Amino acid sequence: MSRTPEPDEDDLDAIAPPQPVFHVEQALLGALLLDPHRLGDVTGIATDSFSTAAHAALYAAISTLPPPDPAEHAKNTKWLDRVLATGREQARGLTASYLHTLIQVCPWPRHASAYARMVEAEHARRRLQTAAEHLVQTVHDASPPHPVQTVLAEADTLGAVVDNIASRFPPRAGVLPRTAVPPPVAPDRSEAVEEEQLLLATATAHPADIDSVRWLLPDDLTLPLHAGLWQCLTALARRREAVDPVTVLWEAQQRGLLDDGSEPRDVIRLLAEPAGSLEYWGERTLQRSLLATADQAGRRIEAYAGDPANTPFQLVVGARRSLADIAAIRTRWQHATGPVPTRRPRLAPPTRAGPPTTTAAVAHTARAARATR
Repeated sequence: MSRTPEPDEDDLDAIAPPQPVFHVEQALLGALLLDPHRLGDVTGIATDSFSTAAHAALYAAISTLPPPDPAEHAKNTKWLDRVLATGREQARGLTASYLHTLIQVCPWPRHASAYARMVEAEHARRRLQTAAEHLVQTVHDASPPHPVQTVLAEADTLGAVVDNIASRFPPRAGVLPRTAVPPPVAPDRSEAVEEEQLLLATATAHPADIDSVRWLLPDDLTLPLHAGLWQCLTALARRREAVDPVTVLWEAQQRGLLDDGSEPRDVIRLLAEPAGSLEYWGERTLQRSLLATADQAGRRIEAYAGDPANTPFQLVVGARRSLADIAAIRTRWQHATGPVPTRRPRLAPPTRAGPPTTTAAVAHTARAARATR
């Protein structure tokens, strides 16, 4: 027979237990309430480092109020009353009983600096997770007129957060996050497939232009068949062999690309319908690859930061490895969209009347010039 709860009974099962950092924050605040002079041992944190508004308000009050005289503080609660009044200006729910609870749950006030380091580490994890979430959201935001520039700017912001964390928690060599890397999100391939087909067909029709898109790699294409055909095209162009739908099909067979069941007739038809400019389709493909790379890097960092088992050292190492993927494709994007460098014409060496310009004559002239100095 089920028990009927009392009308005033709270549903405590619905309340999630506080995270470990909550208890760490309580211990730190309790230490500072007991021994306010230990505030000088606390570095690396601010009011926004705390996980609750009440804790942030209390830390702000402790940090701004002049510390009490130790002897007076041991005799009365005047300073605690001032802390409570100041904290209530930001968090009205604070009570005197909660301040006494903080004091009671603090194991050792002399460990305040260690507690502060833990609070700083947890805050670093939250900051990294927020920055990674913003990057992923930016990738999927269709409103910016220049999506690549917007995404790269957000990646720079994420990189700045990582650098800031690394300055406080220098990474240790070989320490990687233990979190499993999330699988890539399957994109909507309808538009990508069509544009990649046009890319391959246009490259087949104009193989001389393939050299101008050397920044495009097979991994930038979404379908394995398309990536393999691009390898075939670049290989044929590099060997300066004949390029047309039939020669590309033969190269594809040599590389085992038809083993997945692709019909030769379909491959020839795919390669026989060019349109537009190869550079245009190449840039479109590279842009899609860049956004997918940023999305995957952001999700990977978000997963790392979402795992509280990872230390700040591990987060820095894992985040930097993920950001390196964005940096690599950013370099290729800059090569693809940057101004084409103009070659300065090489000037012919000046000619002048004089003795024969043989090696012996030049050496003789040099020796004569030195002799007259």
